[in-house]
Amino acid sequence: MENSQLILLGTAILAVIVGYAIKHFQVEGAKRRQKEEADRIILEAKEEAKTIELKAKNEALETRQRAEADIDRKRKDLSREDDQLRQRRIELDKRTEKLEERDQSLNRRQSALDKRDNELEEKRKEIVARLESVSSMTRAEARKVLMDEVERESRADMARIMRQIEGEAREEGEKKARNIISLAIQRVASEHVAESTTSVVALPSDEMKGRIIGRNGRNIRSFEQAAGVDVVVDDTPEAVTISSFDPVRREVARRALAKLVVDGRIHPASIEKTLQKEQQEVDKAIVEAGEQAVYDAGVPNLNKEIVKMLGRLQFRTSYGQNQLHHAVETSRIAAVLAAELGANIELSKVGGLLHDLGKAMDHNTEGTHAAIGAEFARRYGVNPAVVNAIASHHHEVEQEGVESVIVEAADAISGARPGARRESLEQYVKRIKALEDLANSYKGVVQSYALQAGREVRIIVKPEDIDDLEAARMARDIAKQIEETMQYPGQIKVTVLRETRASEFAK
Repeated sequence: MENSQLILLGTAILAVIVGYAIKHFQVEGAKRRQKEEADRIILEAKEEAKTIELKAKNEALETRQRAEADIDRKRKDLSREDDQLRQRRIELDKRTEKLEERDQSLNRRQSALDKRDNELEEKRKEIVARLESVSSMTRAEARKVLMDEVERESRADMARIMRQIEGEAREEGEKKARNIISLAIQRVASEHVAESTTSVVALPSDEMKGRIIGRNGRNIRSFEQAAGVDVVVDDTPEAVTISSFDPVRREVARRALAKLVVDGRIHPASIEKTLQKEQQEVDKAIVEAGEQAVYDAGVPNLNKEIVKMLGRLQFRTSYGQNQLHHAVETSRIAAVLAAELGANIELSKVGGLLHDLGKAMDHNTEGTHAAIGAEFARRYGVNPAVVNAIASHHHEVEQEGVESVIVEAADAISGARPGARRESLEQYVKRIKALEDLANSYKGVVQSYALQAGREVRIIVKPEDIDDLEAARMARDIAKQIEETMQYPGQIKVTVLRETRASEFAK
C-alpha cells in the first residue's frame, strides 16, 4: 500500500517536472520567435528609412533645381524691365526737352501777343477819345443811351411776343378745356341743383311756442341740453329756429321737435325718448345715404366708417349746394375727365367722391376740411394717391399726380356750373369789395371795377408808371393773388387797361 502511494507520488512529481519543462521550452520558443520578428521589423524599418531618405534627397534636389530655374527666369525678366525703364527714361528726357523748347516758344509768342494787346489797347483808347470828342459824350453817357434804346426795343418786343404767345396758348387751351368740360357736364348732368337742410320747424299755431318753452323754460332747456342745439323762439309766426354748427345734430333736433309738436306731449321724459329714437333714425339714414352715394358714384369696397362719415354730408350744404350730391357729381365728372385725359379712372372717382370728406367733421376737429379728410382717409387705408387728391384739392399740399389735378378741376366744375350754388347778398358785396380793394393795392393803379357779378375785374393804370410789359406782369400777379387769398365760384378774368392820349391845339 505504501509502495503504491509512493509510486503515485513519484509519478505526480515527474509529471509536474515534465510539464514545467514543456512550458519552459514553449516560453523560450515564443521569446525566440518574438525576437526574430522584432529583428525582421527593425530591418524592414531601416530599409524603408533608407528608401525615404533617398526619395527626400531626390525631391530636395528637384526643388532646388526648379528654384534656381525660377531665379534665373526672374533675373532675366528684371533685366528686361530695367532695359525698358532705361529706354522710357531716355524717351521722357527727350519729351521733356521738347516741352521746354515749346514752353520757350510759347513764352516768346505770349510776349509778342502781350505787346500787340498793349498796342491795340492804346489804339482803342485813342479811338474812344476821338469818338467822345466828336459826339460830345462820355463813354458812360454813350453806353447809357445805347442801353436805354436797346431796353426799350427789347421790352416792346418782349411784350408783343408775350401777348402773342399768351393769346395762342389761351385760345388753344380754352378750346380743348371747353370741349372736355362741356363733355363732362353733358354726361354728368344733374337733375337737381341744390338741396339744403332746413333748421326751421313749422308750428300749427303760436300757442305751441309756449308748450315748447314749458313752465319757467323747463322744456326748452331740457331739449337744448339733450339735443346739443339752440332753440330760437322769436316773433316769426308759427315757426321756431334750431341753431347748431353740427348739421347732423341739428337734423336730429329738427326731426324730434317736429314729432313732439305733432304728438303734443312735450315734457323732459318724452323729449329724451324722442331724441334717442330720432338719433337712431338719423344714424340709419346717414348709412343709407352713404351707401347710396357710393353706389351712385360706382366706388365699391370702401371702409364702413368712411361710408358712414360720407353719409353725414347729406345734411351739410355750401352756398345752398348739398355736399353729398356735390361729392357724387364731382366723382362722376372726375371719371369723365380722367377717361378723356388717359388718367387712372378709379383713383379719380374715389378722390372726387371723398374730396370733401373733412366737411363732415370739421366742426369738431381743428384744421382745414382738406387736411382733416385726408387724415381720416389715411387712417382707414385709402390709397395714398387718393389721400393726396383729398389733401391737395385746395393747394394746401403739393399735388403728386394728375389724378389730384383732375379732382381739383372736377370740384371747381361741380361748384361753378350754372345754378349749382347761390350766394347771399352780403357775401356777394363783401367779395366784390375785396376784389376791388385787392386790385387797388397795387402801385400805379388808378381805379378798378368788378364786372359781371364779380367774374371779371378791370384795372386802369397810369401809362407813365406802367408800361406794356409791366401791365402783363401785373395781370398775372393779381390773378395769382386772387387764387391764393379769395374764395369764389368759377373763374375771374383780370384785365389791365393802359391808355396813352396825346392832344394838341391848332391855332
